[in-house]
Amino acid sequence: MIKKLDKLIIKAFFGPFIATFFIALFVLMMQTLWKYIDDLVGKGLDLFTIGEFVWYASASLLALSMPIAILISSIMTFGNLGESFELIAIKSAGISLLRFMRPLIYITLVLCGVTFIFANNVIPYANLKFISLYNDIYYTKPAFDLKPGIFYTYVPNYAIKVAKKDPDGSTIHNVLIYEQTNTQQDNIIVAETGTMKTSADKNFLEFNLVNGYRYQEKGNPYDTTTEFIRLGFGSFKKLLDLSMLQKQTTPDSIFKNNQRMFTAGNLSRNIDSLNVVYDSIQQHISSSASIYLHFLNVPDSTWAKNKPPKNTLDKPWITDSLRLALYDRVFSLASTFRNTAEFGQNELDARKRDIRFSQLELHRKFSFSLACLVLFFIGAPLGSIIRKGGMGMPLVVAIIFFLIFHLLNMFGEKFVKEGLLSPFVGMWLAVMVLAPVGLFFTYKAIHDSQLFNKEFYTRSWRKIKKMLPGNAPV
Repeated sequence: MIKKLDKLIIKAFFGPFIATFFIALFVLMMQTLWKYIDDLVGKGLDLFTIGEFVWYASASLLALSMPIAILISSIMTFGNLGESFELIAIKSAGISLLRFMRPLIYITLVLCGVTFIFANNVIPYANLKFISLYNDIYYTKPAFDLKPGIFYTYVPNYAIKVAKKDPDGSTIHNVLIYEQTNTQQDNIIVAETGTMKTSADKNFLEFNLVNGYRYQEKGNPYDTTTEFIRLGFGSFKKLLDLSMLQKQTTPDSIFKNNQRMFTAGNLSRNIDSLNVVYDSIQQHISSSASIYLHFLNVPDSTWAKNKPPKNTLDKPWITDSLRLALYDRVFSLASTFRNTAEFGQNELDARKRDIRFSQLELHRKFSFSLACLVLFFIGAPLGSIIRKGGMGMPLVVAIIFFLIFHLLNMFGEKFVKEGLLSPFVGMWLAVMVLAPVGLFFTYKAIHDSQLFNKEFYTRSWRKIKKMLPGNAPV
């Protein structure tokens, strides 16, 4: 049964948690949007596509937003209670800090489970949709925007330039169109004026040109005896295909084998399969090496029986022609063996990298979930020790610890990808470093430590100063 004390702490926690969660998600989402802003600008994307891009990007950031929201909200909650002396009143009633934290511990465990379920089931799907959409946007050419005095070259096989464009956006002057159908011959259209308009589906661009010439070269492009044609016109219509500028749709199946698109079960099965492939490649390399190094299987007694007599060692017991043929054969076998060994080693390195990346993603799903609990045991004791509410001191302390957590995760992931750390150590590095810190803060908070009290350090320094030889009492 939930008691009034539990309702008090739960009610005090949920307000800051919801606010900080969405603020953290928004900040991280803006950071991601700023990272890809160069790929989005100038592509003529509609609001639905941009919204879809932001939606899938934000879904993958939830696993990072949850720990920082728990950290900040727990510091704010216990800081507010400490600042209003409610925490002191509760402790004076004989209720321990751990008992007061118990309902929030249960809630944090539930949030850990939610984070894992989301990271295991929703984020892989969001990553798949995000990378497919980003691939479509990345390879989409900029929207048609013809600027005066600048060649527009994004329409395949065309380069278009106008000297002037009227304010209506349709009338153009001194038009120059290069049409390149092969590498050595150019067709050129020049006109004094004209108009341009796009079709309703924006797949075609129509030029209606007035008073100009069309220059065309015909014949074998590799022959100098080609025919050059100069055709003047009073009006000329030119139609360009703009469908290549539109965003294409890439099927999701192309990226489905990426480790970031797998659930924990799929990653476990994938790791087992990769280990089997790795072992089979090792066996294949060993069997291939035995073909070229078959003399290693010959016993020493055979070498002793076929060893030349001592009195013939100083004499040429093999002809020069046979010696050269033997050298060529040896060099050929050595080169073949080296190529086989290098190819096999490259295959082993590739499989080992795939195994390492799969293990990295598997440990990430669990480490980020448990990080919520670790950061709670840092935030809650810190709030009760600092006894400051609001968005001032608690936010500064929370950002410091979150930066430590985030940097440790970044460095751990980078070291795993480079093969400097095992996937387990790299992805659990932040948890292993911060867990003892959380236990230390919890111990200090339970015993009413003056960890952040200025007077405590001032008194301690005075005691230490008296103990120094030069300040000892006479």
